[in-house]
Amino acid sequence: MRVLVTGGSGFLGSHVAEQLSKAGHTVRALVRKSSNRKFLSTLENVELAEGTVEDRKSVDEAMKGVDAVVHSAGLVKAKNEAEFFQCNAAGTTNLLDAAIEHAPNLVRFVHISSLEACGPSLDGKPVPPSQEHPVTTYGRSKLAAEKECLARKDKLPIVILRPAGIYGPRDVEFLEAFRAVRRRQYPVIGKGEMLGCYTYAPDCARACIQAIHADLPSGSVYFVDDGEPKSMARAWGELLPEVLGTTPFLRVGIPFPLFRLACVGVEAYGKVRNKAVMLTREKITMLSHHWVCESAKTRSDLQWEPEMGFVDGARATAKWYEDNGWL
Repeated sequence: MRVLVTGGSGFLGSHVAEQLSKAGHTVRALVRKSSNRKFLSTLENVELAEGTVEDRKSVDEAMKGVDAVVHSAGLVKAKNEAEFFQCNAAGTTNLLDAAIEHAPNLVRFVHISSLEACGPSLDGKPVPPSQEHPVTTYGRSKLAAEKECLARKDKLPIVILRPAGIYGPRDVEFLEAFRAVRRRQYPVIGKGEMLGCYTYAPDCARACIQAIHADLPSGSVYFVDDGEPKSMARAWGELLPEVLGTTPFLRVGIPFPLFRLACVGVEAYGKVRNKAVMLTREKITMLSHHWVCESAKTRSDLQWEPEMGFVDGARATAKWYEDNGWL
């Protein structure tokens, strides 16, 4: 099987490409000119298709002759709202329409969305799949992409996956939390009472691949998590220090007003440098809510089970960081 993987040089996409390659499938990775292709070059059965999801012409070429698509490309930070929507929503539309035109026998189009497309849990209970209340621009752009997928579910065999917080080897976002804990800091905001769900990247990648092969109705939507919701204080303030063998100097979370001030400063820096930044005032909104989902249906329908809980996943991630000089 030849599978087009968008975002193949990125975090989750690299794990999808790795597992497909090891299973003997051919991976066609859509990569930007500026993408770091070092890891992909170590894999067998990988074809590089240069281009971007925003460029319909390159998407058309990459789509020809593929049997399935795993669309994991997307921006998690951007300079403005238009940039988010151009990549995450319009880019998804380009892929969908190219698949309709150039891949009439497509086995599956797996769209990787996000729990943020639903929005947060207001009471700490799992959000229903039908919820549409994103609180960030990123979340709104991912919801818009989902709607584009569902509008074409009768023309393409589509499955939408909504992962919770993804961490693991090659991740740069949660890396800072690992580094903070290694410095014996306490990477918790406020009292750390907000609940969150997580998924280990290789486990999430297996769910993506299972979605290709599973007999599912087009337009099906699934959450992906390890089934162990944890408060921020528990996950990052207690369990991660245990994994890394450290003890925080002080178990006092960063006050939200101070965090907001820091985000304002980072936003200003981004505007001056014309650079996308991760810490924004929307990040405060996100971190002040619970992010909880439930994936029993995913496990049943995709015949998938996560192999790593948070502690084992964090330990494997820390080892990879250490082995590669990141931590």
